[in-house]
Amino acid sequence: MATVGFVGLGTMGGRVAKRLLDAGHVVHGFNRRPQRAAWLVPEGLVLCSSPRAVAETTEVVISMVANTEALEAVAKGDDGILAGLRPGQVYVDSSTVAPQTIRALATVASERQAHLLDAPVSGSVATLEAGRLSIMVSGDETAFERVHPLLLDIGSTVTYVGSSGKAMLMKLATNLNLAVQMAAFSEAVLLAERSGIPRATAAEVLLQSVIASPMLQYRGPFVLEMPEAAWFDVDMMQKDLQLALEAGRSVGVATPTAAAANELLTAARGLGWAGEDFAVVFRVLARLSGVEA
Repeated sequence: MATVGFVGLGTMGGRVAKRLLDAGHVVHGFNRRPQRAAWLVPEGLVLCSSPRAVAETTEVVISMVANTEALEAVAKGDDGILAGLRPGQVYVDSSTVAPQTIRALATVASERQAHLLDAPVSGSVATLEAGRLSIMVSGDETAFERVHPLLLDIGSTVTYVGSSGKAMLMKLATNLNLAVQMAAFSEAVLLAERSGIPRATAAEVLLQSVIASPMLQYRGPFVLEMPEAAWFDVDMMQKDLQLALEAGRSVGVATPTAAAANELLTAARGLGWAGEDFAVVFRVLARLSGVEA
């Protein structure tokens, strides 16, 4: 068992930290809004005063925050994770940011003779709690081998994909699919509904067909009833799509379906639904189709 640091104890990060606690690890954590992490203290979490303190008191430190700005806020500066790293220590970032951002932070870590791995996760709250989260990892392969057993306590599938930034690129390629699949599923449900098939029946048939990916199996039912709290909101999904579109442009790959899904998310924001789960694209398409959602 390891003493693990965890910075970013939000919707996903808090639940990942709980899995590590349940696996028997000692977990020291930090969250910029400490009240969001209060529920973990009775479970054994040791709250620290800064990201640096987390790094200084643990063997491996993990961060999982919302975006580039948040990552740089917890990683950089006198109180940041990088300032607290010791020679040989491994820092694992599981946020979703641009590959060049993670490479720049990895360079700073190497200057401290430490290792930074990018290890974004694929899955939702449901897959995490079911123990079926998948993790893609890149960076120094020896450092990866050291933390591989720890990562298996978080998700059931851990795949090494290459040099620094490659896992982040793979995460963008994965998340591109989420928005595109949800948009296509929504179009299919609405086509069936406008043709006289009840929405619930259409969703049931589609979710028992060959198109029913794991993501659609847990998010498809949102066309019938949206969750009270977003699992992954419009703003977060659009941030990832825009990063994917930028990555596509940088290597000359056409991404027309991602661009179309991105426009639907822009429409959702314009309608005041930025904080809703990104499955709200169904509601956007329903409005465009004259269907009551």
